[in-house]
Amino acid sequence: MVAYPDFVSLSQSSNSDDRGSAAHLSAIAYLNHVGPADEQAALYAALIGFLDDPSVKVRAALAYGLLHSAEAPRPIMLALLHDSAVIARAVLQYSPVLIDADLFGLVRTLELPMLVALSQRDSISPRLAAALIARGDVDLTIRLLRRIEIALGDKLLGELAIGLGDIPEARGALLARRDLPASARLHLVQKVTEALRGARMVKGALAADRLGRVLRDSTDTAISAIGEREAVKASPAYVSELIVNDAVNTRILLHAVVTGHVMFFADCLAELAQAPRAKVFSLLESGSRPALNALLARCGLGDGTRNLLARLVLHARASDLADDAAARHYVVTALTEELIAEHAGEIPEELEEAFAYLSEQNIMLARKAARGVMRAFADETSLPMTLPVPDAEPLLVLPAA
Repeated sequence: MVAYPDFVSLSQSSNSDDRGSAAHLSAIAYLNHVGPADEQAALYAALIGFLDDPSVKVRAALAYGLLHSAEAPRPIMLALLHDSAVIARAVLQYSPVLIDADLFGLVRTLELPMLVALSQRDSISPRLAAALIARGDVDLTIRLLRRIEIALGDKLLGELAIGLGDIPEARGALLARRDLPASARLHLVQKVTEALRGARMVKGALAADRLGRVLRDSTDTAISAIGEREAVKASPAYVSELIVNDAVNTRILLHAVVTGHVMFFADCLAELAQAPRAKVFSLLESGSRPALNALLARCGLGDGTRNLLARLVLHARASDLADDAAARHYVVTALTEELIAEHAGEIPEELEEAFAYLSEQNIMLARKAARGVMRAFADETSLPMTLPVPDAEPLLVLPAA
C-alpha cells in the first residue's frame, strides 16, 4: 500500500522515474478498484493527468499498466495510440480495448513498423487483415498469411497466389494454409515445379529426361490429390475448371486411378459425361464392362482409351492402389502386357500417350515396390543375409624372400 501523501509526492516529483511509478500505480489501482464511485472517478482523473506529462517514460509507464486489460479506459488508450512511436506500437499490438473501427483509419497512413505491430495482435479480423495486405508490402503479407487462424477468403487467397506465386516464402505460406482454394494450390504447385526445373542443384542431380519424368509425375499426382480432397468436400468447381482449361486428358485419368484417387476420377467422368455423380460411383464400383464402356463413350473418349480405362477400373476393384505400391506395379504391368499382346507390339496412335505413361509408371513403381520388399524382408529377418561367394581361382602365394 502507498499512502495518499506519498502518492502525491511521487506524482509531483521532478524525477520522471518517480512520476512514472505514480502513473503505473494509478493504472493498477484503477483496474483493481472496488470502492466508491468517487474514488474511481478520482483515479480516472489522475490517469488523464499523466497523459500530459512531458516525459515519455511517464506515459510509457501509464501505458504499461493499462496495456493488456480489457477494462482500460478507451479514451486513454486512444490517446496513447497517438503518442510517441514506442508507446503507440505497444498499444497497437497488445491493447484489447481497440476495435476495428479504431484501426481501419490508421492502416492507410501508418508506417511499416507500426503495421507490423498491428499484424501481431492476438486477434485480427479478416477485414482488417485484408486492409493490411492491401498496403502491398510483401513481408507484411507473408506475416499475415502465416497466421492460418485468420480467414482471408477464397478470392483474396487466389489473388495472392497469382501475385506472389514467384516468391518462395509466399508460396510456402500460401501452401501451408488449408483454406487455400484448389485452383490456387494447383497454380502454386506448377510454380514450384518450374522453380525445381530451373534449380541448379536439382538439374545437376538428375538427367534432363528423368527430371522431366519425375516433375511431370509429381504434377499429375498433385492434380489428382487436390481433386481427391475437393471430391471429398463435394466441390465440383475444381474439376470443372480443369476441364474448361483442357487439363483433363488420358494421362490424368489413368494417373487418378493408379494413385488411388478414385473420387477425383469419378468426378472427372461425371463432369465429362454430364451424369449424376452417384450414378458414376455406382458404375465404377459394380458396373459391367459394357456399362463402363457406355459411360466412357459419353465422356467423348475413343475406343482404345475406353477399353484401356475399363480394364483399369476392373483391376482397381480387386487391388488397393491408394497405399500399395506393389499392387500398383502389378496393375500397370498387366495393362502394359495386355496392350502389347492385343496390338502385337504395334501400339495405335490413340494409345501412344497412355502407353508412354504406363511405361514411365512401370519403372517408378518397380523401384518403389522393390524398396518396399527389401524393407519388409529386413524387418522380418533377424539373421544376416548370406550372399554366395563367386568361384575364383586360388590366389598365387609367393614364398617369402
